[in-house]
Amino acid sequence: MKHSGSCLCGNVIYEYGGELKKFFLCHCQRCRKNSGSAHAANIFGRGGELVWLQGKDSVSNFKVLGTRHQRSFCSRCGSALPFVSADGESVVIPAGSLNTDIGLAPQGHIFMGSKASWDNALENVPRFDELPI
Repeated sequence: MKHSGSCLCGNVIYEYGGELKKFFLCHCQRCRKNSGSAHAANIFGRGGELVWLQGKDSVSNFKVLGTRHQRSFCSRCGSALPFVSADGESVVIPAGSLNTDIGLAPQGHIFMGSKASWDNALENVPRFDELPI
């Protein structure tokens, strides 16, 4: 099955043709810095090809030296985009970048030992359908 996605400004459009294997919410400090949130939501695919349909020249990559941590993003709007893992074995897809339904729910929270101090009982925080101000 093919899945498609894009960045926020619509400049970059991609397609992934492979099986989506794992979906994790990562709470490590690096993923929190990347996302600006409590966690990153990353889907891992194997055995498929990542194809840039539009805007490939706007895809920038960043790797934290001495680690396996990397990310791709649109150089225009900063949106997170997929990348091929350093070992070339899998594609890491930021869940929020997808435009197609994946039929896969998160399978776990990872790196909980380094989660943010304010990341507790978030399911109990009030919920609003719109900005409440």
